[in-house]
Amino acid sequence: MTPTTATTSATTSATAPVPPAADHYDGFLAEHYTWMLGGDLGALADAQRAHLSDWGVVPVVPGPAPAAGSLAVDLGCGPGHTSLALAESGFDLVLAVDLSQSLLDELSAHAAEIPAPAVRPVRSDLRTALRDLVRPGSADAVVCLGDTLTHLPTRGDVAALLNDIAGALAPDGTAVLSYRDLTVPLTGTDRFLPVRSAEDRIMTCFLEYPDDYDDYTVVVHDLIHTRSAPEGAWTLHARSYRKLRLAHAWVLEQCRTAGLRVVREETGAGGGMRTVVLRRAV
Repeated sequence: MTPTTATTSATTSATAPVPPAADHYDGFLAEHYTWMLGGDLGALADAQRAHLSDWGVVPVVPGPAPAAGSLAVDLGCGPGHTSLALAESGFDLVLAVDLSQSLLDELSAHAAEIPAPAVRPVRSDLRTALRDLVRPGSADAVVCLGDTLTHLPTRGDVAALLNDIAGALAPDGTAVLSYRDLTVPLTGTDRFLPVRSAEDRIMTCFLEYPDDYDDYTVVVHDLIHTRSAPEGAWTLHARSYRKLRLAHAWVLEQCRTAGLRVVREETGAGGGMRTVVLRRAV
């Protein structure tokens, strides 16, 4: 593969409805998402590049045969700081996959300014993206970060995606997943999770554990207060969506079943966010 200029292509299936979480991000969170992460895509990409290096996510050194070019896939790329970090790490082509057109447009604009010709934003459903876009055994890296796994509609979709990741990876390729384990319900005020605050914007999440789906999902209520002037009144914007509750042990078992070998695990502050580095089992 050879590097291409940043373009956006639509590859979503007409028969597959957009997952509720994807609709929530595109219709509500997209305009705030880069701000939520810290506000500076360049700085975020620099920090993510250090993480990728630590996890061993680097282009595979080609053998004596002519190389087609190194390929990385960023599933659920959002505004693209990880995609940019992958390009800066030396990958010849980075497929930045998301269902939010506005976030992909933000990435395209930023990639054009740098410029980052290796980054190709693609609007596609994660449930079919790897099968639609990637030749089996050709990806040097597949990453699915930022709790994206829990945004899939069902646990069966998660298991199927892990199988697709295993099929897409090159023999020496690396996959990295990060997701939040919310199987143990938070109680009381611990259910309120501050995200970020500034003079003109404050964001908080509230988690609700309804009985209707037993232990299958958690309802996330995103609360964003904004004001247009320093002394102006605050306006509340609120919207909710469901996300999966994925037990860490269950995810690891699905990885093994898919033919992925765990080479490293990390646990974030508070024990909720998990990061797993994987290779194809031999």
